[in-house]
Amino acid sequence: MIICHCTQISDHDIHAAINWMRDADPKTIITPGKIYHALGKAADCGGCMPLFLDTMRSNDNMTVPAGLQNLRRRTTQESTYEGRPQSHRLSQQGTAS
Repeated sequence: MIICHCTQISDHDIHAAINWMRDADPKTIITPGKIYHALGKAADCGGCMPLFLDTMRSNDNMTVPAGLQNLRRRTTQESTYEGRPQSHRLSQQGTAS
């Protein structure tokens, strides 16, 4: 099935690229950009991206490598203030200079 009409990429092409990348480097993060690059093509209009992503996600080799899982930090109130306590922020009202 053709996934991207602009560049003539099929679901078979996407799966083959994912399998090739995973075989070449089991720890790689696979992105749509890397798939386009592996196929020697570039995204054009982006209209295919939802179907492109669904096709990627359906591949069994799309799991995130174990060493890279759970790297996302929890959002805390401290991170709202750029890592500094609120008392170190400039006044929101400021002074007119």
